[in-house]
Amino acid sequence: MTMVVCIIAGGKAMAVVAGVFTLGWTHSVEKTEWQERWSPTAKGLVLQEARVQGSGAGMEPGDGAHREGKWWVWTPSLEPVPELVLAASGATVSGWRLCDADGCRELGRQTQTPLVLRPCD
Repeated sequence: MTMVVCIIAGGKAMAVVAGVFTLGWTHSVEKTEWQERWSPTAKGLVLQEARVQGSGAGMEPGDGAHREGKWWVWTPSLEPVPELVLAASGATVSGWRLCDADGCRELGRQTQTPLVLRPCD
């Protein structure tokens, strides 16, 4: 059974993501890309992989990182989290890019309340 993730803003579900998804963004200072692959489970959201194109200003690759082309890639060792809260200030270089099997969408490019991603029924 595929778990579903709800994307909530201002108390309303905006969209749903089925199964594994990738969350990406451009760092506001370094202007480099960061991506994380997440999987919804009954225990919460599990971070399966992280990747970054550079380092600096808080964007250092994690323990055990290795190069894959232009990316530093690693597998974080974290417990599942109940939800992700994404700021949406409208003042950064880009919004959040959320990609799943149905394609990609940009979230939080405009100023709005924080976005919440969490497993849902």
